[in-house]
Amino acid sequence: MVDRGASALSLPDDWPAHPDPILALNRMGGFDWDLDSGVMQMDALAHEIFDLRPDEYDGRPETLSVRVPPTEARRLDVHVSQAIKDGSENYGAYFRVRRRDGTLRWTHTQGYIRRDRTGRPRRIIGIVRDATQELSEAEGRREQAALDEARRRQTNVVQITTAALAHARTVQDVIDVLKDTHGLTHLGATSLVMGLVEAGRIRLVAEGPEGSFVPGTEVTRMDEQYPMSEVVRTLAPRFIESPEEFARSYPLLWPHITGLDITSAAYLPLIAQARPIGAMGLLYNDRRGFSAEDRNVLVALGSSIAQSLQRAMFYEQEKDLAQGLQQAMLPRSIPSVPGADIVVRYRSGSLGRDIGGDWYDVIPLPGGRVGAVIGDVQGHDTHAAAVMGQLRIVLRAYAAEGHTPATVMARASVFLHELDTERFATCLYAEVDLSTGVVQAVRAGHMDPLVRDPNGSCRRVRLEGGLPLGLSALFGRLEYPVVTFELDPGQTLLLYTDGLVEQPGIDLDDGMETLRALMSTGPADVRDLADRLIDVAEERGGEDDVALLLLRRLGLDAQRPGGRLQQLVGPGDPEALTSCRHMIRAAVDAWGARERADEVELVADELVTNALMHTEGSAIVTLRVLTGSARRLRVEVEDASSALPRRREAGEAGVSGRGLLLVDRLADVWGVEARGGGKCVWCEFTVPERDPERD
Repeated sequence: MVDRGASALSLPDDWPAHPDPILALNRMGGFDWDLDSGVMQMDALAHEIFDLRPDEYDGRPETLSVRVPPTEARRLDVHVSQAIKDGSENYGAYFRVRRRDGTLRWTHTQGYIRRDRTGRPRRIIGIVRDATQELSEAEGRREQAALDEARRRQTNVVQITTAALAHARTVQDVIDVLKDTHGLTHLGATSLVMGLVEAGRIRLVAEGPEGSFVPGTEVTRMDEQYPMSEVVRTLAPRFIESPEEFARSYPLLWPHITGLDITSAAYLPLIAQARPIGAMGLLYNDRRGFSAEDRNVLVALGSSIAQSLQRAMFYEQEKDLAQGLQQAMLPRSIPSVPGADIVVRYRSGSLGRDIGGDWYDVIPLPGGRVGAVIGDVQGHDTHAAAVMGQLRIVLRAYAAEGHTPATVMARASVFLHELDTERFATCLYAEVDLSTGVVQAVRAGHMDPLVRDPNGSCRRVRLEGGLPLGLSALFGRLEYPVVTFELDPGQTLLLYTDGLVEQPGIDLDDGMETLRALMSTGPADVRDLADRLIDVAEERGGEDDVALLLLRRLGLDAQRPGGRLQQLVGPGDPEALTSCRHMIRAAVDAWGARERADEVELVADELVTNALMHTEGSAIVTLRVLTGSARRLRVEVEDASSALPRRREAGEAGVSGRGLLLVDRLADVWGVEARGGGKCVWCEFTVPERDPERD
């Protein structure tokens, strides 16, 4: 205690003979400490608090050392001295007193420092009181607060983990949530192991920290002496509270994990629908033992994880089934087509079995032509995939039969309407002649194609289009206008489904502009370009499928010499006849014989008309380039009739009979050949050599 000198043991004049009644009622003792003389007078209650009889105290503070331990006395002395030095008017401090029976009791003192006019401290008047109950209650409150906080943290463990698992779709997502640094922090564990039950065995899917894999535990039997095997067998959790218990219970496993400094572990069975689907182990290196509340929380957590795992396993099974079905409906391979580099890509939606009916197809056609198809059946389920498979097959069959693009689309619409399904489909079919670059495209409610130039510029080819397949047949509007354009060597045609463009909250035109920009800035190689487009779709996410087809026409050096186009024209099909005229004119222009385009178109039209009028079947029109001593265009019209055409005079009033006269007058040479059970009427036109610079 502070020593201000020892003088006569005289009581201060104003020291009361009896303690203040209020202090006595509150079990507070009083003292008066004369700093000049060093005498500290205490009342009866103060003596009682210090457990001293009046005859055991001589008024000197150092006499209290028999009750105040040295460490407490030094701490209290520093506290009082500091208050005196820094000019404080009062102080308060807790210290312990050792009573006669040897027990320590907490005591509190509070003093008021009196100073003279110069500020010099002369006297301290204060109180002392027993603070044992007060601090016990405070300690109890702290312990209760700590217990409440621990319970809150434990509750948060389940809530936070459950919330994170709600977004996990796959088994790996569940593992990632639990192995995430924050996830392990919430769980309070150092590392995690997890196994799934498969065919009566446990397959390890999460092995804890890097480098902790135990050889031979990737797949274990149920009857082996491993903790996960045990909890799966017994359906009861296993809490290991010390390294000794771990080593004793699992001698096969313990030698391999001693380097991890594991002090305790909790292994939980993962049970869903009353059957074990796996097990999980949480390993700790900073705790021993588990309280009842710890165990309850971990069991509840295991139940939540089991439900998430089962949901993820169902999701993966459904997704595998759906993707397998859809992949079976899509072409297994894309044929190699001379004169073109063709790449396809497909990305499934992100919702389990909610697959779409997106499809693509490449159809080799006679005469160096190829058909490119992209389509999307309404809906996102296995029924949509099944309809897609049937529609793809019939559309391929109609195209292979030689029908015009408009006829192919119309017949496919009728088929879908008669399929007894409520689904409709959008589709785009483009028939490309790789020798001339002539493209004939029809659109059934689908997105317009894009064409990218070798220099990277990209444009949208607008097609007039018709109603989606199925709806056009339902409403009796089977007209599908054919749009003809040219694809120059090095240009790339893109066909795609709406999943590549449409985004929630984004205008369709903005989506098209984004796609056009991606095409313009994308890699030159079509495979790299396809990967880039599908990666963007993957990054963007979304629930819709994405299918795309890229067709790049190769340069002239990669094409066949000459060129050939062929088209089937059916009776009573005016659209086919119109499409044939467009094809011929576009091909003649592409081959550099524009000055004879009118003559070729007129002669071909006459030959086709004669075949349709005088036979009962269809006509096959073939247009080709012949090379030799002179460059020639040859038009062939085949039909199934063996009757040969004959030239006759029409007369002044005749409305027919002038066709072959017209052919004879305009063509350089013409003739008739027998073809099986039918015939072929042909004619040739001499044209100048093609000028590459002019083209």
